[in-house]
Order: sequence, then C-alpha cells, then structure tokens
Amino acid sequence: MQETWLEVLRTACKAKGQRVVATMIGYSDAVVSAVLSGKYKGNLKAVQSAVEGALQGVTVECPVVGDLPRQRCVELQRAPRSTANPTAVQLHRACRGGCPHSLIAKE
Repeated sequence: MQETWLEVLRTACKAKGQRVVATMIGYSDAVVSAVLSGKYKGNLKAVQSAVEGALQGVTVECPVVGDLPRQRCVELQRAPRSTANPTAVQLHRACRGGCPHSLIAKE
C-alpha cells in the first residue's frame, strides 16, 4: 500500500529534519509543524500538492511552461504578480483563469 502524502511528510521530517523538509516543499518550518500536529488552518491542499511534488515526484502539465514538479506549480501560483516578464504574466492569468491544477479560485 502506498503511503499517504502526510505519512510521506512525517517520514521525511524524521529522516531529514523538519526545517530541511520545509525548505524542500517551499513552506516554513512553522507550517510543517502545524500540518503534522493537525492544527494548520491554511490551504492544506496546497501543502499536499507541494509534498507530492517535492517528495513523491508528482508532476503536472502547466499550460504555460509544460511539465513541471507539482510543488513548482504551487510556488508559481503563490508568486506575486509581475508584469516585468511575459511568462510571469501568462502564468498569473493561467493560474487564475481555470487551469485544472490551480488551487486559486477562478477570477
């Protein structure tokens, strides 16, 4: 039986340390601690996606940049809006415009 993403997170933290794993998935040590204790009040689906990408090798097909690790998809969704780079503008629109991998409500 395959481990759940939460079991994978817990195992990785025991093996590598919580701070290292938090950096790997793109979240703070405090967020990982709250998730592991069952007290996280934020977007748990986003943390799950980051764990799946960084620790389980899950990838998604981004409509803008192609195949990428799931945690990178989450990072791009969380990135501040930028008009300095055409790709960043396309990503901002795609992430908020109905991309099936987006964790952001459609605008």
